[in-house]
Amino acid sequence: MRNALLVLATVSLAGCATVGPDYVPTEPELSAQFVGATGLNAALDAEAQWWRGFNDSRLNVLVSRGLSQNLDIQTAFERIQAAEARMGTTGLNAQLQGGLSATAQQTGGSVASTLSVERGTLSGTYVLDLFGGVRRGREQALADLQAARFDAGTIRLAYLSAVIGAYADARYFQEALAISRQNIASRRQTRDLVLEQRALGSAAELEVAQAQAQLDGAIATLPPLENGFNLSVFRIATLLSEPAGPLLADMQRGAPQLFPRADGQIGVPANLLRNRPDVRAAERRFASAVAAVGVAESQLYPSLDLSGTVTMQGATTWGFGPTISLPILNQGILRARREVAASTARQAELAWRAAILAAVEEVQAATSTYQRNRREVQALRNVLASNERLLDLTRLAYDGGSSSLLDLLDVERATATARLSLASAVRDASTAWIRLRIATGQGSGIAETGGDVAG
Repeated sequence: MRNALLVLATVSLAGCATVGPDYVPTEPELSAQFVGATGLNAALDAEAQWWRGFNDSRLNVLVSRGLSQNLDIQTAFERIQAAEARMGTTGLNAQLQGGLSATAQQTGGSVASTLSVERGTLSGTYVLDLFGGVRRGREQALADLQAARFDAGTIRLAYLSAVIGAYADARYFQEALAISRQNIASRRQTRDLVLEQRALGSAAELEVAQAQAQLDGAIATLPPLENGFNLSVFRIATLLSEPAGPLLADMQRGAPQLFPRADGQIGVPANLLRNRPDVRAAERRFASAVAAVGVAESQLYPSLDLSGTVTMQGATTWGFGPTISLPILNQGILRARREVAASTARQAELAWRAAILAAVEEVQAATSTYQRNRREVQALRNVLASNERLLDLTRLAYDGGSSSLLDLLDVERATATARLSLASAVRDASTAWIRLRIATGQGSGIAETGGDVAG
């Protein structure tokens, strides 16, 4: 009776004490608005399919295919599966253990008769969570699972950034190739005109050489651009886990450059924290590390388990009783482990705060870059319009004999440069827009089906 009362008293105390610090996050103070985003405030959505704003159906198809085929995304989902499986090793499953064993044996000899012995034993042990170590372990596993889900969102963002960026590069190289071929045609027309004038005696051999040099220089720009296009398509194929050949043939049909139609609208830091999966993953790792402190601290205290056996060997016998373990001689090691866990938790908190600051900086930088690039695109459009008008006037003047060949070649070169500069600026603006969307966490919740939030 005394032993039974002792066990009941122990059970009633189980779960009353949970050692270790409780996780209470304190978000750092941030400014109400991002620097450089005065008057801009758009609702952020982790499920937003913002790339559809480019109005490019081929891009939409490629992004969707990659969300279900990209190997990094699939690996992230496997990590989630592993974390979910680890959850099954915590809680009650960590407190119970036991098994059933059975033996059958025959003995005999030249004198003794054969003797058969059959025995079955059922044993079980329940570890009481006196100081909350099991509870803290489950908290840790849950935080790790949540971090794995947010990590999957970070990998989705990395995929979106890479595939849409590579697509923007491919369309830029196609545009640059078209501009270069147009420039080659213009230079060839000028060279042929000079050759005709040379045949009539109104142009010098020097002018023919100058026109030919300009044409050859324009032709020399094609191979690097063609290679850039191919490399961009190869990158897309890798991200989609597809062979490059069919994709290259499909992309060669061409399409306009990507260019965002919207202003650089972003949210406030509070929205950023809700949408950046890397920030949320860092916060969950902080929570996991805090729970690990409780697990380590619980090892400093006594442990108690209840064990019982039932044996059937002819007659049925049973046994039941508590076992208490006192960590006395290894206290130094256990305290050192707790200090290691506490330091790891402090490191995780610093990493979380650093992730927040880095996220804010990325958004500020992306916003500034995008707004500057949009202004640059508009300015270069004006430059191109001016150069095209000047080119028309210079050609008329050259045909009329009031302008030199050098003047015409200079204006042709300036116009070609303006066209290429505009194409490059459009690519830069698209890249900055992509980085801005990624920096605010938009699209991190898009699963392989294209619309579900994983986890």
